[in-house]
Amino acid sequence: MPEYGYFLSCEQYGPAELIEQARMAEQAGFQHLWISDHYHPWNDEQGQSPFVWSVLGALSQAVSLPVGTAVTCPTVRTHPAVVAQAAATAAVMADGAFRLGVGTGEALNEHILGAPWPPAHVRLEMLEEAIQVMRRLFSGEEVNHHGTHYTVENARLYTVPDEPVPIDISGFGPAATKLAARVGDGYITMMPDASMVEQYRKGGGGGKPVSGGTKVCYGTDRDECVRTVHRLWANELLPGELGQVLPSPKHFEQVQTLVTEDMVRQNRVCGADADEHVAELRRFADAGFDRIYVNQIGPDLRGFFDFYRTKVLPQLQQAD
Repeated sequence: MPEYGYFLSCEQYGPAELIEQARMAEQAGFQHLWISDHYHPWNDEQGQSPFVWSVLGALSQAVSLPVGTAVTCPTVRTHPAVVAQAAATAAVMADGAFRLGVGTGEALNEHILGAPWPPAHVRLEMLEEAIQVMRRLFSGEEVNHHGTHYTVENARLYTVPDEPVPIDISGFGPAATKLAARVGDGYITMMPDASMVEQYRKGGGGGKPVSGGTKVCYGTDRDECVRTVHRLWANELLPGELGQVLPSPKHFEQVQTLVTEDMVRQNRVCGADADEHVAELRRFADAGFDRIYVNQIGPDLRGFFDFYRTKVLPQLQQAD
């Protein structure tokens, strides 16, 4: 039976708002939390980008739900040894109920220190080596590593959870999915694509969790919801690799002019039709996902959580 979680958006909300949303999610009956890890928002309209590790510390004290990052890039902006320390501390504070979601990242967040932005195949190599480094550090042993991309000398984590932090790997194409199946503790993808889930399972993912997420805009005025999504999250409908290679929020604002309100209306659940919200999440369940996360784009957060508590989650649980 799939489990349903709420996706906290660091690009759109400040720390206090995220903590309050987490509390509302727990009260509404969501079973898990995801939280994004960004240096920049996708555009200035979104307007926020708090440091995720600080927010995770607060979340561990505010709610009891398991939480994971979706996703952290441990390769360019932040060295994997530093990410390992942050993740281990987050897991200790969450009594082990923390999963580190990782991916190859976007230039938007990762190029800020002036390092070159590598091509996709190199980013996958870097991610695999970073995972090796972090896993060794999670053991609490002293680590010395001289690899292709990273050097670690005399590094040891003294604050570690009882069990190593699970590492879920994000993949949107065959190569990343293959890596997730081979070395990940779970798989993350944002498309309800049964063939990708099947590739992951057959490639070595077996019974490990597959997680996915979607964004919706709950509100009583459907047209207003469409305008809200178009203003805040048109970037989600950009084609190809633009999301990985554009370097700044300003560049995303320039290309978002390619996305129309009609495209939003056809591709995002907007409004207060419970059946549409249920059908959107069921697409992931039917594709074989174990954990399904949803994020509310619009401003009516309390209305959204009441709506999901009374109208959407009961239907999903009954259907499952």
